[in-house]
Amino acid sequence: MKIRKILIGIDESEFSRYAAAYGFDIAHSYGAEVGLVHIVEPIIVPTDTQEGLLGMPFDPNINLPGTELETLQVNRSATLLNQAAKEWGEGLEIAQFIQYGSTTEGIIECSKEFNADLIVIGTHRRTGIDKLFLGNVAQQVVNKSLIPVLVVPYIEAKD
Repeated sequence: MKIRKILIGIDESEFSRYAAAYGFDIAHSYGAEVGLVHIVEPIIVPTDTQEGLLGMPFDPNINLPGTELETLQVNRSATLLNQAAKEWGEGLEIAQFIQYGSTTEGIIECSKEFNADLIVIGTHRRTGIDKLFLGNVAQQVVNKSLIPVLVVPYIEAKD
């Protein structure tokens, strides 16, 4: 199997940075193109109804008067992706993707769009009640992906 394109999921966590460095090492070894993807999860926007205050997911395609939320999200995502490319991507061809919605679905869809041969993601290594309520994105990506997924566990440095 030839690895030509590697999709690396990245967020602002140390878990993600560790996995990104690992993914870029692989890309350098194979001379592979890298796709960096950052998923912007929906936020809840309060809406006032007769029944009281409810929330609805924020749709970045809806232009709400007076909000600059989409611009802030896009700028933050672009900065994150640019920093990763600058830090680890010298000499590699790099594509950048910003997706909105579910992290799992965003990574899967982006891997198809990018035509990736491998997905590299980090894991928070949640257990117990955290895993039950927050889920495990890495596990969901592994279960739904049609291509290999490398899940890189974060190992904290011990002093």
